[in-house]
Amino acid sequence: MNEDRDQPERFLSLVTELQAKDPRLTSLQAALIVAAEVGIALDSRSFARLLGVAHALVLRELNALVATGGPLRIVKREARTLRSFYVIERP
Repeated sequence: MNEDRDQPERFLSLVTELQAKDPRLTSLQAALIVAAEVGIALDSRSFARLLGVAHALVLRELNALVATGGPLRIVKREARTLRSFYVIERP
């Protein structure tokens, strides 16, 4: 039961660590990467809903991250909802 309460803190800790390693990342970009790494969310709509962030903001940050050669790759987009599915690609 205590583990469930620690999960958000652990997630935020991983986001902070990632941002310390790469200060160019925004908080949302770092959170997208961490969420993909730990399997919390692998699509933009789920990520937005879980974190309580507007889907449009998530899409903007995801696209910016992909455009700059970040570790995420978009593998599918739904035309109607704009939901983007992504995978982590680490060397």
